[in-house]
Amino acid sequence: MSSSALGRISTVAGHLAASHPKGLLAGQVAIITGSGQGIGAAAAKLFAKEGALVVVTDIDAVKAESVVNEIKSTNGTAIAVPGDVTDPSYPQKLIQKTIDTFGKVNHIVNNAGFTYDGMMHRMSDKQWEIMLSVHNTAPFRIVRAAAPHMRINSEEPRTIVMVSSTSGLHGNLGQANYATAKAGVTGFTKTLAKEWGAFNVRVNSVAFGLIDTRLTRPKESGEAIEVGGQKVQLGIPTKKTSTGADDKTMGRLIPLGRAGTADEAAASILFLCSPLSTFVTGTTLEVTGGAGI
Repeated sequence: MSSSALGRISTVAGHLAASHPKGLLAGQVAIITGSGQGIGAAAAKLFAKEGALVVVTDIDAVKAESVVNEIKSTNGTAIAVPGDVTDPSYPQKLIQKTIDTFGKVNHIVNNAGFTYDGMMHRMSDKQWEIMLSVHNTAPFRIVRAAAPHMRINSEEPRTIVMVSSTSGLHGNLGQANYATAKAGVTGFTKTLAKEWGAFNVRVNSVAFGLIDTRLTRPKESGEAIEVGGQKVQLGIPTKKTSTGADDKTMGRLIPLGRAGTADEAAASILFLCSPLSTFVTGTTLEVTGGAGI
């Protein structure tokens, strides 16, 4: 067994024995897109707690800075690089700022995204194209910009995690655009795992089921984002519960009988970036509470 493998095992053992106080990601640099709120924010705070130097990105600069301030208030290290991931110039800016500040990139979590639902026969070109842009093209550009700093011969841990959805695995009513984009994430993940595996870069995706975020709460709650000057309503069109499904539906479709939390979703991302998963690459981890089994 190599010295680096022994070192990783030692890290895990030390952490689990509460004798590794610096955390699972101590000194490693992690970029998490869309981390101004929801799953991304939970992941940013969890990564910082585990010792990572975190780059918070969000289209909303105020929200990004708020997460950074929260991390710093608990003695963590973070910077904000706000911007629109679909802007072709943003990926290079993001990577360059990360390198200028921390000198390296260990982990990229491509989490930024949203839904723009509609039945396929009424879906506009704009609805279709923006989903591919934010969920496929933006991550591609970010990873491509990071290639000179990750596709290198190094024993430093390096991972890429693509956030996907069960909509991409099974399809979903009213989400032909979103489901197609998330299905594309799987092909990107597997291909990149094969191309970059020789450089010890692990690439995985995580497919979330029902996680309690603004994308799964009732559409009537009024959550929305602006896309190209147009307001896009987020959420599920229902008035039943705070997570967009009634209790009977939960029990029938989700064996654990509830929606997941943002913190639980973040923990699954941490697993794929941590030394707990050093022989895991090219896979899609389903985090669903058992839905779909």
